[in-house]
Amino acid sequence: MSLQTAEFFAELCLPFTDGTVVGNTYFATPVAGAPLRLRVDFVGTIHADTYGGLRLAVVHLDRGEIDAVVLSFTDHGTFHRRDEANNTRPNTKRYGTFDTYCRPGRPPWEGAVTTGLRDAIERYTAVWFPGAWPTSTPHRAPGRTAHTSSTPSATHRAGRSR
Repeated sequence: MSLQTAEFFAELCLPFTDGTVVGNTYFATPVAGAPLRLRVDFVGTIHADTYGGLRLAVVHLDRGEIDAVVLSFTDHGTFHRRDEANNTRPNTKRYGTFDTYCRPGRPPWEGAVTTGLRDAIERYTAVWFPGAWPTSTPHRAPGRTAHTSSTPSATHRAGRSR
């Protein structure tokens, strides 16, 4: 069964105008004319046809892969709501993962919340492809400012005498 990869990456709303899906992999040229490319694949688990995250790789046209990182769905809360609603417990096959078996007409990654993944991809690509992301607006209103407390002075109150 298809992973519906194009739809998954469309859900991520990656801003790269020169990006495409080939098979189950997303390829992009985040900075036009640069020799670096971005490749994003699904990461398998120890269970057949089950995926637990994304692998981002920076690929140089001449030197090949020069860096890679794995972003797990669990670490980025991708399936937290779904797992909580279904009472799926940690350390089980379905927790924080998806597999190729799904309801007809539905994507296998149904219930994914991709905000955490997108933020992580933005942070990673900002290192390798500066300026590739449009300036983002804050996702939430800033919180209250922290109260400053006075720190006790560093003078000795009871010093030793010789």
